[in-house]
Amino acid sequence: MDNFSAEMKAALENNDQAAAAKLAKERLEAIDNASLTIGVTGESGCGKSSFVNALRGLKNSDEGAAPTGPVETTMEPIEYPHPDHPNVKIWDLPGIGTPNFKADQYLEKVEFEKYDFFLIISNTRFKENDAKLAHEIQKMNKKFYFIRSKIDQDIQNEKRDKKVFNERETLSLIRNNCVEGLEQLEIESPKVFLVSSSDLHLYDFEALGQTLESELPEHTRDALLLALPNISLEAINKKKQVLKSRIKLYVLGSAAGAMSPIPGTSVVVDIALMVKFVKECQKSLSLSDTSLMRLSEATGVSMEELKKEIKSPLTGVKITAELVIGVLRSFILVGGLLAAQEGTKFVPFLGIPFAMGFSALSTYLALKYLLDTLSEDAQSVFKKAMGLPTAV
Repeated sequence: MDNFSAEMKAALENNDQAAAAKLAKERLEAIDNASLTIGVTGESGCGKSSFVNALRGLKNSDEGAAPTGPVETTMEPIEYPHPDHPNVKIWDLPGIGTPNFKADQYLEKVEFEKYDFFLIISNTRFKENDAKLAHEIQKMNKKFYFIRSKIDQDIQNEKRDKKVFNERETLSLIRNNCVEGLEQLEIESPKVFLVSSSDLHLYDFEALGQTLESELPEHTRDALLLALPNISLEAINKKKQVLKSRIKLYVLGSAAGAMSPIPGTSVVVDIALMVKFVKECQKSLSLSDTSLMRLSEATGVSMEELKKEIKSPLTGVKITAELVIGVLRSFILVGGLLAAQEGTKFVPFLGIPFAMGFSALSTYLALKYLLDTLSEDAQSVFKKAMGLPTAV
């Protein structure tokens, strides 16, 4: 049990609502400020910049995308914050082995200590410089993963050149070839993932995410999970579970607001918390208007067709308190509880505790309802974009 869990357990067992609320507020602030710094590296021309763009949910032609080209375009380390999650920073690092960044000086020049982990990319076999870099990263107790890029091009070439083509066998052959090459370079049990930056939902990108999920600390794992593009229904559901786990923190914050004897204060606090949560859900589930437009352009499915799958008024729009209140008016139970929590404050002796209970319950029900409807939209939009069967 971590310090937060132990302190929260003690506060709740002692019925110390103020301490519990303070801990919840601090944890939410820590979540908001949690940063993740990823170094994307490899030899020049291997597709680093395209992969950086893909991680950020951008095409190479999008505004703010890392520049790409047939020659080395990254001459200095460049930071690219995620467009929706600015605390997730992806660094496009110069190619190792270039004149300005020789292998033996590479990590010092790119300030290796600031990265949480490294992705080492190659579009062919991994080479001696890649292995040297991995050994140096390992010495410094940092995580690294090998990405074999441009797999879509390899698959197309194999289809064109062979009369009999088996995609699974081809992928297995490429992966084994990379692993064997790295083992010959004295990398023990190398983790190699086959990826296409133009089609992250194909090949090994989801397996990469699962590996990172199991190996990264909780705060960086969740930050990465929520920032990654929606590549599968399972990925969307995992995002939902992360967001659902945070509802208890919002509930405690709501209960704290109900401690105020000033009429109307607790409802204002509750609505503010709900707005904050909905904004987090919208950006994490890629349901902003900008995110939907990116998805439309990437898949060729029109915005009109995507929006036909949308049920929630909170998808693809700017989130305001008025809009959230309007949505919740249709959720009668929450509306009644919000009203009840204000009325119970004036009951002698028991008023404030009852109000806190009503506040916590109404916030929990509202946030669960809002998350359920938004995650359903995320799944429906994804199915439409990917050509999967949708509900009639």
